Amino acid sequence: MSSRVVKKIFANFENSNDGAVIRQGITKSDHELLDPFVSLAEFSVSPPGGFRDHPHRGEIIFSFLLYILKAYIGGLIHQDFNGNKGTVHEGDVLWTTAGRGIIHSEMPKEHTNIGLQLWVNLPSSDKMIDPANVEISSSEMPVAYEEGAEVKVIAGESMGVQSPFYTRTPIMFLDITLQPGAQTHQAVPESWTAFAYVIDCNEGVFGSSDSSPVQAHTLVVFGTGDEVSVWNTSSYRPLRFFLIAGEPIGESVVQHGPFVMNTQAEIDGTIWDYRNGENGFEKAKYWRSE
Repeated sequence: MSSRVVKKIFANFENSNDGAVIRQGITKSDHELLDPFVSLAEFSVSPPGGFRDHPHRGEIIFSFLLYILKAYIGGLIHQDFNGNKGTVHEGDVLWTTAGRGIIHSEMPKEHTNIGLQLWVNLPSSDKMIDPANVEISSSEMPVAYEEGAEVKVIAGESMGVQSPFYTRTPIMFLDITLQPGAQTHQAVPESWTAFAYVIDCNEGVFGSSDSSPVQAHTLVVFGTGDEVSVWNTSSYRPLRFFLIAGEPIGESVVQHGPFVMNTQAEIDGTIWDYRNGENGFEKAKYWRSE
């Protein structure tokens, strides 16, 4: 049974600071509807601005670089207090499990960088695990093809093509491009939460062929079903969107900025740990990015 659309959320500009402009697709009010997903943000960042040293605890963070404007060089330079450092280029993914705590920075190397960042909740049993980083280059990303459709499989499976990367919270994260007039029907576990986020083209039709087209920068939430159907009704323009789904955790969520815990008491404890350099934030006392 194909999943029907139950809600559409247009990602308005939320804030602009340190040279970054952000469209927020998932906010605190959506946590119950979109469990296990906590945040989805489309960002544009230019030098000398960027995402300077900041902490996280309790979630998994996927940073996907969509475009580099003006030139196909540069990228986002990331560093963290465990000594990890690298550059995320166009089409790459930086996957950070924050666990008990991490402090990192993501700064543009050159030009304007446009990307997507997804936060996935961790179950209470995993919130205090050790942090970890995985860099996935575009060349490592498995790709599935069918007539008129290309699917980059960041996590999960599509058309028999499986991502080799394990996510502690089970999710599907697909970067899909449909050529003009093409359609796709993606299998999704019926019990999972599923949504799409439209990157480019205003003529994508989601859920059922008689639905209204969805404009770019819109998050499309699906109801119960075992597949998601999408049509590109444009006669000349490709449709690019992310299809994201995950197994609900079913626990309470309390978010305070970059901290995602289960109770307010745990948030208060996290703020204390961060300010005092304890319980995973010991290196915060002296670490600064270069």
